[in-house]
Parts: sequence; C-alpha cells; structure tokens
Amino acid sequence: MRTTLDLPEDLIKEAQRLTDAKTKTEVITLALKELIRRESMLKLLEFEGKVDLDLNLDELRQRG
Repeated sequence: MRTTLDLPEDLIKEAQRLTDAKTKTEVITLALKELIRRESMLKLLEFEGKVDLDLNLDELRQRG
C-alpha cells in the first residue's frame, strides 16, 4: 500500500543505522512489527495473576 508520510529524516536515518535496514520501507516495517510485538506483550501482562493454569504435564502427556 502506498502512503505519503512526513517523517523526521533524522529518526529514519538513526533507525536505519541501528537496524541495518537498507530502505525506509524496511525500517518502517520493522518499527511497526516491533510496536505490535511490544503492545501484544503488554496486553498479555494484563492477564498476570488472573489465569490459573494448574496443569499436570504427566497427565496431559498420557491423554495424547
């Protein structure tokens, strides 16, 4: 998808330097994937202490 964005050149260059991304598209794609990964992990942390997985691995292995 083609999109026109006005991005700070210094941020793009720094991100390319740090990630070895060859193109602006590559660095933006990498940044979006990282943002999605990080936010997904934060959402999972909301479940900490709320889910009780009292599992017996030996019992589960015998079922399969």
